[in-house]
Amino acid sequence: MISAIVHTFNEEKNISRCLTSLDFVQEIVVIDMGSSDKTLTIAKEFPVSVFSHPYTGFVESARNFGISKAKGDWLLIVDADEVVPRTLGDKLRQLSGDKQQQVKFYRLPRKNIILGKWIKHSGWWPDHQIRFFKKGSVIWSGEIHGVPITRGEGRELAAQEDLSLIHYHYDSLEQYLERLNRYTTIQAKELFLKNKKAELSMMFSYPVNEFVKRFFLLEGYRDGFHGLSLALLQSFSELVVILKLWELSGFRQEHISLSEYKRLSDNADKIKKYWLANELLKKPRHFISSLYLKILRSLNS
Repeated sequence: MISAIVHTFNEEKNISRCLTSLDFVQEIVVIDMGSSDKTLTIAKEFPVSVFSHPYTGFVESARNFGISKAKGDWLLIVDADEVVPRTLGDKLRQLSGDKQQQVKFYRLPRKNIILGKWIKHSGWWPDHQIRFFKKGSVIWSGEIHGVPITRGEGRELAAQEDLSLIHYHYDSLEQYLERLNRYTTIQAKELFLKNKKAELSMMFSYPVNEFVKRFFLLEGYRDGFHGLSLALLQSFSELVVILKLWELSGFRQEHISLSEYKRLSDNADKIKKYWLANELLKKPRHFISSLYLKILRSLNS
């Protein structure tokens, strides 16, 4: 028996599409965190069991609560803004019916649709997530975006579009910034409780490292304007976390010298120039152009 667990908070735009795609499971458990729109009215038009969970601003604790309520021996975790294609549903039914296999959990690939585009780089694809597992083999930590704690053997499904969850992620900048504000507040509080302090160097290193990772190392530039925009937004998110951590310290006053600012700014520029040259060197070029880029990379290493 497969039970699907869906957590919701004001998902009236998405919930019908999500629940419609779950017609292959034997039970659907909806964990609602205080929706004030028509989410529950729409959800109850489907054969679902609805339970309430306090609003936390993130989903991990609600997932654990849902696991405790589900009756199936195999559990499928689905976000309300996700869809399970028929081909993936058939595959999960096949896996759950195999009595010989020893696998306890599966990482499912996820196709992220962000601002109207399937994002194939920047770490957004194949974006494997632990979402299908035998009951008792997976629980979530209490931290935002925490890694699940697993027991037993796990396996990844192939990164194929027809075997992927479809995640209709951010559909507007307003939605992205609203979630950014919510998530960064939680992240800053978690750092504060671990006695972390905001430092000037972090305001440079955290954003630039995030940008370099997303845009260069994970080849976000291959997603064009979308890739650049997302790398900048995720870099900005890192800065906001540091500023909110500073806020939690009471906006501690601290002197900043221009020489220190120049050192940190120059270092951030060197990092970006190094990785830019590194990526450009991967493309076929004339000898002189390649030599120039190698020198540029060396100077910024």
